[in-house]
Amino acid sequence: MAERAGVSRSAASRAINNAVHVSPATRRAVDRAVRELGYVPNVTAQALARQKVGAVVLAASHDNPDLLGDPFIGQVIVGVTTALENTELDLKLLLCHPERGHDRVRRMLRRPRADGVMVMALRGDDPLQRMVEESGLPAVYGGRPLHGQPELFVDVDNRGGGRTAAEHLVRLGRRRIATIAGPEDSHAAVARLEGVTDALSVANLDPTLVERADFTREGGARAMERLLDRDPDIDAVAVASDNMAVGALRTLALHGRRVPEDVAVVGFDDLPIAELAYPPLTTVQQPIRSLGQEMARVLLAVVDGETPSSLLLPTRLVVRESAPLPT
Repeated sequence: MAERAGVSRSAASRAINNAVHVSPATRRAVDRAVRELGYVPNVTAQALARQKVGAVVLAASHDNPDLLGDPFIGQVIVGVTTALENTELDLKLLLCHPERGHDRVRRMLRRPRADGVMVMALRGDDPLQRMVEESGLPAVYGGRPLHGQPELFVDVDNRGGGRTAAEHLVRLGRRRIATIAGPEDSHAAVARLEGVTDALSVANLDPTLVERADFTREGGARAMERLLDRDPDIDAVAVASDNMAVGALRTLALHGRRVPEDVAVVGFDDLPIAELAYPPLTTVQQPIRSLGQEMARVLLAVVDGETPSSLLLPTRLVVRESAPLPT
């Protein structure tokens, strides 16, 4: 078969098995050889040879029963399913509480229940990371855990995004720039705060006006209250998520602060809520759907015996009315 197609055996195998990383020319050559030779693949033999079960897992830790309603997770799932739609792999979704359900997680990750796993939303010393490592399954992390560097990950340039947000506020002439950061046990939150601190330090501005919250609207609202108590003269705030930024907008309105005239606000994510906020939210856009697509693409490559690299996806600033450019 491979000789008739003029390709290597591994390339012929990938084409026959509908692997994603096969060039159109190779696929056409193998398809032609299949027709000419009347080749009929032995499905059972293929499965035994590959020791694959035809399923991958998307695992996320959570202590929030509404996790699936989170637009971020929803967009990740859309990206993953888009990448899998031309394969014959089933997607298993595994949501696990960080402190409960460990036996169920271990059962799901034990061969031969899955061919690989994508891991999301790790916080602190989450036991899910250890269970994934112990399973021996090919694994790709969506975002990096706070502790340790996984072999393969797809992440967003969170530090660069935080720096972009703060640099925008500096360019607008703001000088009392506060930050609503995410939780200390989140790698993304830590990196975004580092980026804001980088930009403010370069501009010789105080980087210590920081309050932390939990990526929720309520948390953002409370953090904004604390910041106003600390310094009523704040004229801008960089916020580590759009949800928290919407909460901050609510608090500013309750205190009679006009946005952007009195306080400019920049969020992070570019979720649908950013456009619907009042005023519409300037924010750092991260490619959430692409994060899911690339996680699945990298995992498929590993399952197919390839050696892909980790990826760091770029961010970009989306300017709206909460922190507009001067006219």
